[in-house]
Amino acid sequence: METITAESYMEGLYEEDTVLERVKEVIRTQNMPEISIAPGYGRLLTMLVTMIGATKVLEIGALGGYSGICLARGLKEGGKLTSLELKQEFADVAKQNLTEAGLGELVKYRIGEALIHLNDLLEQGERFDFFFIDADKVNYPNYLELAIKLANPGAIIAGDNTLMRGKVVDTNQTKASVQAMRTFNQLIASDPRLESTILPAYDGLALARVK
Repeated sequence: METITAESYMEGLYEEDTVLERVKEVIRTQNMPEISIAPGYGRLLTMLVTMIGATKVLEIGALGGYSGICLARGLKEGGKLTSLELKQEFADVAKQNLTEAGLGELVKYRIGEALIHLNDLLEQGERFDFFFIDADKVNYPNYLELAIKLANPGAIIAGDNTLMRGKVVDTNQTKASVQAMRTFNQLIASDPRLESTILPAYDGLALARVK
């Protein structure tokens, strides 16, 4: 008998999102990592972007465009999504998926090392209303610090995979990526510049508001 988890029960309450399901299928056919944000958290991203009236959103890690669609759906009229992606081929897939979802004109991709782009954006005086961090885990603490510096007052910072499939709570796990995520979680919880919480469902999601 198949075990029903709390997450699968909750997902069963919602109609299938055919646009996002198609994105996941494209990711599979392109042999890309199947690590898009969980559907429930995708809906949450859209809600949060909508609720704060965000016009400038920054995404760190595009992959196949699943989270990009969730973010772009919530943008206020005239809003734009800036998406940082290490690999050109991933950004191309993401761009195509957003275009087919009718959102392609809302996103601009910047290719290469995210830290370089984040520092460039900072030097250019750019500021954002919402950040979504879902890239290499070793740099999560660095991404958080730069997001805070790039944030408008009241901006929201979201970070996915804060549990790393349970690795962060396993004391035997000592890889650099796990240690970096533990540091990120601690920073989210304790940085005086933030109001925050960490949600333990799916693979964990950190949410913080920049004061």
